[in-house]
Amino acid sequence: MPTQPTLTPFIVMDIVRQAAQYEDAVHFEIGQPDLAPAPSVRQAITEAVARNRFSYTESLGLPALRERICQHYVDTYNVNISPDQVLLTPGTSGAFLIAYGLTLGKNDVLGLTDPSYPCYQNFAAFLHARTHSFPVEADEQYQLHPDALHDASLQALQISSPANPTGNVYTPNRLEALIHTCAERDCAFISDELYHGLVYDTPAATALQFSDEVYVINGFSKYFCMPGARLGWIIVPKKQVRAAEIIAQNLFICAPTLSQYGALEAFDHSYLAWVRHEFQQRRDYLYAALADVFDIATPPQGAFYLWADIGRYSQDSLTFAQQLLSDTHVATTPGVDFGHHHTHHFLRFAYTRDIDHMAKGVARIKSWL
Repeated sequence: MPTQPTLTPFIVMDIVRQAAQYEDAVHFEIGQPDLAPAPSVRQAITEAVARNRFSYTESLGLPALRERICQHYVDTYNVNISPDQVLLTPGTSGAFLIAYGLTLGKNDVLGLTDPSYPCYQNFAAFLHARTHSFPVEADEQYQLHPDALHDASLQALQISSPANPTGNVYTPNRLEALIHTCAERDCAFISDELYHGLVYDTPAATALQFSDEVYVINGFSKYFCMPGARLGWIIVPKKQVRAAEIIAQNLFICAPTLSQYGALEAFDHSYLAWVRHEFQQRRDYLYAALADVFDIATPPQGAFYLWADIGRYSQDSLTFAQQLLSDTHVATTPGVDFGHHHTHHFLRFAYTRDIDHMAKGVARIKSWL
C-alpha cells in the first residue's frame, strides 16, 4: 500500500461546528470578515449571472482581472509586473499548492515560522514534502531573523505578513534581508500577503519590491470581504509561468468564473478604506478590553487577530478553549492549532464581528475568569 500523507486536523473548524449549536454564541474563532464586499462587486456578479457567465475561463484567469491586479501593485507599491505572471486560483489554497508544486519535490523542506497558519504544513505534507519550523518570539515582533536560516537546509521558505495568528507585519528591512539570504542559499521565497490592506499603523511592503524571483500570494477573502467567493491569486517569476499554468490546468482548470467577474469591481478604494478603518476600531477595542485579563505583548499591526497569552490561567489552550465554549458559549481558537512553540498557553481571538457582539463575549469571559 502507498504511504498516505498524515494531515493535522484544523481545530478551529471543529470549534466552528461546536459553536453552531448555541444560538447565543459569540464568535471570535473564525477568520472571515462579517462585512459585505463593495456594492459594485455584488452588482457585477448579478450582471455576470444575467449574461450567463458560467463557462470556464482560461487557466490563468480572466485577462482583465489579471491586468487589474497588476494595476493594484502599481498603485499600492509602485511595482510593475506582467499580467502573464498572475494566476487566479480557487482561494489562496490553490495558490499555495501551485507555489509548493513549483518549489518543492518529494522530501524537500519548506521553512515556516512557529506559530503560523496550520494549513501550510498540511499542503506540504500532501505533496510529500517536509517542513522545518523556526520559533519566533514577541520581542522580535514574531519576525524570523535571517541568521536562523544559516544552519537549515531548505528548498523554500514561506513567511506571512501580516501574519496569522500573531498579526505581526514584517519591516521592509527584515523582508529584504530574508529574500537576500534565500537567494544566496538557492532557496525559493514565498510570501503570503493575504492580509495586505488590513494594516493599521505603517504600510506593509510586498516581497516584489525587493525581487522579481519571489512567489507572492494574495486573494479576495480578507481585505476585499469575499471569503465565500473562493478566489485568490499567485504571482510567479516569469520563468515559471508556463509550469504554473500546467499545474493549474490539472488541479482545478480555472478559478470560479462568477467570482472573477465580481472581483473586477473589488478595488473600490473608498470602500476599502472604510473596511480598514472598521477593523482598526475593532482591534483597538478588543486589545483594550482584554489587556487586563490576558497577557498581550503588543497590539496586532495587521490582519484581524489578537494573540493572547492565557498562561496565568492554563497551560492547555485546547481544554481552556473547549471549556470556555461549553460554559459561556464564547468561541475562540486554541493556540495549539498554529504550531508548538508556546502555543499551549495562547488563544487566538478574531475581531471579525462588530464591537457590540464582541463586548458580549468580553463580559462573559471576564465573569467566567
